[in-house]
Amino acid sequence: MGETVYEDERVRLEVLELAGRGGVTKRRAVIRHPGAVVILPLLDDGRVVLIRNRRPALGGEALLELPAGTREGDAPIDCAARELEEETGYRAATLEPLTSFYPSPGITDERMDVFVARGLEPGPQRLDPTEEIEVAPMAWGDALEAIREGRIRDGKTIASLLFWERFGPGAG
Repeated sequence: MGETVYEDERVRLEVLELAGRGGVTKRRAVIRHPGAVVILPLLDDGRVVLIRNRRPALGGEALLELPAGTREGDAPIDCAARELEEETGYRAATLEPLTSFYPSPGITDERMDVFVARGLEPGPQRLDPTEEIEVAPMAWGDALEAIREGRIRDGKTIASLLFWERFGPGAG
C-alpha cells in the first residue's frame, strides 16, 4: 500500500515506491478502484441494447457503449442488475457471468465483470442527475460493424462484444 494523495467515494489515488534493478527507486501513481460491471443485454429479437453515454472526461463526447457501472460495495451480479435498470430501464430475468478483465492494469487495479442479460422487460430509466444516457438498441451485425468502422470506441464494449461473438453460444 502506498501513500494516499487523493480519495473520494469512487477511487483512491496512491503513490507507490517501487524498487527497481540496481537499487533504483521509482514513484508510480496507482488508482485503486472498487471494481465495475459491464452488461451485455440481449433482446429476444437478437438486438443488443447499447447506450449513448455523454462522457465528461472526453469533453462531453457521447460514446456508444454497453451499460456499465462502478460497484458500490455490492456483489457484481447485484451491481449489474442495478446498473442495467438505471441506465436502460430494462430488468433482466437472468444475468449470467461471461468474463472479467482489467481494462487498464498499468494505472489501476479496476476489474470489470461482464454479465449477459436476457429475458429483458422494459421500464423507465433511473439516471443519476449528472448522467446523459440514450438507449440505443442495435442489430448484432450492426454493432460488430460499428466496431470495425470505429463508431464504437469504448474498450469495455469492444472487448465484451467481441468476446461474446468469439466465445458465446453459437460462436464459430
